[in-house]
Amino acid sequence: MSDWNLRDLEKWDEEICKIAKDHGLDWYPITYETCDYYEMIGNMSYHGMPTHYGHWSFGKSFEIQHSQYQHGVTGLPYELIINSDPCISYLMRENPLYLQILIMAHCVGHSDFFKKNRMFGFTRADTVVPRMRNAKKRIQKYVEDPWIGIEKVEKVIDACQALSYQVPRHPKDVVSLKEEYEADKIVNKKAELEKPPYKEYDILGFVLDFATDLPEWKRDIISIVRDEAYYFMPQIRTKVMNEGWACFWHYKIVHELNLPQKYHIPFLKSHNQVVRPHVGRINPYHLGFHLFNKIEERHGLKECFIAREVHNDESFIRQYLTQEDCEELNLFSYSKNDINDLVVDEVSDYDGWKTVKNNLINQIGSNSIPVIYVESIEKDNTLILHHEHDGRDLQIQYAEHVLEHCKHLWQSDVRLITMLDEAPYEI
Repeated sequence: MSDWNLRDLEKWDEEICKIAKDHGLDWYPITYETCDYYEMIGNMSYHGMPTHYGHWSFGKSFEIQHSQYQHGVTGLPYELIINSDPCISYLMRENPLYLQILIMAHCVGHSDFFKKNRMFGFTRADTVVPRMRNAKKRIQKYVEDPWIGIEKVEKVIDACQALSYQVPRHPKDVVSLKEEYEADKIVNKKAELEKPPYKEYDILGFVLDFATDLPEWKRDIISIVRDEAYYFMPQIRTKVMNEGWACFWHYKIVHELNLPQKYHIPFLKSHNQVVRPHVGRINPYHLGFHLFNKIEERHGLKECFIAREVHNDESFIRQYLTQEDCEELNLFSYSKNDINDLVVDEVSDYDGWKTVKNNLINQIGSNSIPVIYVESIEKDNTLILHHEHDGRDLQIQYAEHVLEHCKHLWQSDVRLITMLDEAPYEI
């Protein structure tokens, strides 16, 4: 049985907001919803969207997470918050009061980040929920259409999701590519578009505008998944900063609250569980919390606010991670040798810390996603894609499957040019 009621949450939320405002935080209003663990897993599986369209992949995600929790493989998330205006945050009813207080302070940090970080300026937070609700209704209409049906709909969604990360990494409005090309005074009839006027990284957008004879329902689903990809890309690119900022502020705020003595140790225990280092991999909560504390220590709190507003994870780490941090965090790089054993190849000493730092930058956020752009369209309507090789080879098996999905949307052959073992390779 919970040791709190809704009046308790209202009381502590009011005190949290007062302290946050005194420190200069500026956030979207937050709507809190309570749920049980079963509902929380469901919300996670649907990416936190209360009005998300249905798809088998979300059900699969739910079953995996539910099974892992039941067998003790993973615990439950403390919270879930959606980048919307107002923000929607889910609180589990099973959480004790001290944890709800921590979570609400944490959510204030997240909401401030959503509102103020430049990467989120084009996510249209005030329309997120109605857009998703409308998308769900449209997809459901296609599922129920006897001439289309669930199999065709899910096949298109499968294909779109396989390409959903292939959108521009930099924030921009979701517009028609034809409009952009026309602005550049380019003739945009598909038959005349042998080559885009510049490297086109928005593959779904390109297919949407230049694939021939796409039925309107397919075009609509592509636009829905593309819009969703633009919404999620800033979150992918700022995971370390976003979680670090939320942890930085929940720690500050809770320490200024007049908490009952009995909550102090449980709060510190929960906080430390969140920001502890993970063996063999980076915990974004740990890294982000560490760096914001170091920025305040070295440059003052004002610099923390500047960093929160202008950076993404890559530029954030490049700007603020020092050799001292690498040594304190015990960062190192490892790889597989010829017999497939893991070996440490760099440590954070005087000679190696910059290499460790660069390797970290190459692995975080969207940098872990291969960069692919549209190179040209051949006369037989074959779409040529190009992989910007940075020394990391594609996993050919997965690349072949993704190309099959791309062919389904393009409705013609698709080829991908990359490098494999330092030699040109065409898929």
